[in-house]
Amino acid sequence: MAAQHVTPDTPGAQDPGLGRRIGIDVGTVRIGVASSNREATLATPVETVPRETGFKDRDKADIDRLVAIIEEYDAVEVIVGLPRDLKGHGSSSVKHAKEIAFRINRRLNGTIPVRLADERLSTVAATTALRASGVSEKAGRKVIDQAAAVEILQSWLDGRANFLNEQSNPLRTDTNEEMN
Repeated sequence: MAAQHVTPDTPGAQDPGLGRRIGIDVGTVRIGVASSNREATLATPVETVPRETGFKDRDKADIDRLVAIIEEYDAVEVIVGLPRDLKGHGSSSVKHAKEIAFRINRRLNGTIPVRLADERLSTVAATTALRASGVSEKAGRKVIDQAAAVEILQSWLDGRANFLNEQSNPLRTDTNEEMN
């Protein structure tokens, strides 16, 4: 498959306000899930869901579980990691992320926004953080997907905070003129 340019959503644009967000890291074998606090400032791991649904399948238990988590946490927004390379191009993994996002959105009947977030290097960052905290590689396999979901969601939350801060406090461009 040729690399295609894929554009993620912008954190904070069309923001639904305060409330929990759910972050999702889609893999071919497992799906990592994280949630935020109600203030949308801190991401924490939730669970790892075994991946069951393929492209041509009807929704299986993995989609059911993701929708149940979203409802349990009373989420106001769902953030699905969009795997891209450093140049911003997608790979076959993008199809998996888009497919899961589409299925979740369909099951939620569009009542909660499902966004695609840039997840470049999220698994690398999660792996580094786990190793730094003393988690062995073998033990880390059980939680790496959750840790990647935390990285995706925390990055979104930080981007959201920056976006909303810029909207409410635009930088003044005439600072130098005032000093003279």
